[in-house]
Amino acid sequence: MDANASNAENMVAAVREKYGRIAEAKAEGCCGPSPTPCGGASVEAVSRSLGYSKAEIESLADANLGLGCGAPVDHLKLLPGERVLDLGSGAGIDVFAAATRVGEEGRVIGVDMTPGMLEKARANAAKLGFGQVEFREGRLEKLPVVDASIDAVTSNCVINLVPDKAAVFGEIARVLKPGGRLVISDIILDGTLPPAIEKDVYAYVGCISGAMQRGAYFAMVEAAGLRDAEVLKDVDYLGAMLQVAPEAVRDLLARASVSADELRGKVRSVTFRACKREAGTSCCGPTCCA
Repeated sequence: MDANASNAENMVAAVREKYGRIAEAKAEGCCGPSPTPCGGASVEAVSRSLGYSKAEIESLADANLGLGCGAPVDHLKLLPGERVLDLGSGAGIDVFAAATRVGEEGRVIGVDMTPGMLEKARANAAKLGFGQVEFREGRLEKLPVVDASIDAVTSNCVINLVPDKAAVFGEIARVLKPGGRLVISDIILDGTLPPAIEKDVYAYVGCISGAMQRGAYFAMVEAAGLRDAEVLKDVDYLGAMLQVAPEAVRDLLARASVSADELRGKVRSVTFRACKREAGTSCCGPTCCA
């Protein structure tokens, strides 16, 4: 294994370990050592800031660990009976949000590589009575899902944690049906990070230093055959986290000897949509392919 591949696998191992600790309620926080998710901010406060409804926060509380950077499911405009895939499903909040929309005749699959998160998600599914959901162990670079079997794909602040993002978008294109669509919330960059942040493992597992520049990121989406990418929401991630989790962000900045001004506006939380067009058409989505 070459040095780059070895480093990538080390990062994957760090992510698995960190999110395993969160699943066991031994969280280190989203930006580094901290006793609660996101440095002392309540999960409810984080979720409200991201766009989850009060009803979702209350009904799916056990599945909500406050780890996302958006609320992508509502933008998918899901229909009853559709098949949905959530990449990096964690404790299951977005899987269950999708399940309420596709109904009992639909199907929602969550894929995660962390055994502790899968165990937690399956327990939540049983407790909440969602019989139309399934959680599978796997890596996003090689999804345990058959070709052209999914109507809609979502993911919430996870692809930025994968070293080989091009492989992830290729897998999304593979599993989507022609005309299928995706809505993803993720972290991207509009500028260069200070070297100390780029090298900080906590910044990586906290979704910052693993992020790509905007242009390169969306070039990968296009190269995978996913068309018509449109940004639906674009937020200064560090600015937002300073509002709901100031201690965690300040700890990260202090550890790296970086000022907030050096990062201001560069780290973006975006929610975007795209689609896999039907051959010979310019149309995507359930209304086009009905």
